[in-house]
Amino acid sequence: MRLLLDTQIYLWYLADSRKLSKRARGEIAGAVEVFVSAASIWEAAIKAGIGKLNVVAGDLVAGIRASGFSELPVSALHVARVTGLPHHHRDPFDRLLVAQAMYEPLHLLTADVVLKQYSDLVLLN
Repeated sequence: MRLLLDTQIYLWYLADSRKLSKRARGEIAGAVEVFVSAASIWEAAIKAGIGKLNVVAGDLVAGIRASGFSELPVSALHVARVTGLPHHHRDPFDRLLVAQAMYEPLHLLTADVVLKQYSDLVLLN
């Protein structure tokens, strides 16, 4: 299985948080390839800039390679795919992650139950 990690899942993974379920850890460990979207780094950087998150964007970028993951760039095709999504979720970053997962295709690992409405490609923490 090829996985795309939601921003929160990636942050929990890096922090070795107990919030990351054993099931999710198993999915990550057993995946053929694990991706972190550039959109997740962007989202975290924005939240850090406004004081909602205490992270260093450069550390998040370094964590991708250090974890053995691959970066998933945001392409124009990913962005265009967002326009066809129903409006189950309002967060533009989550909508972009769903679009990327559907376009590639990848399984999106998330803790956000609302995202499950989009596709069977969405796996819950």
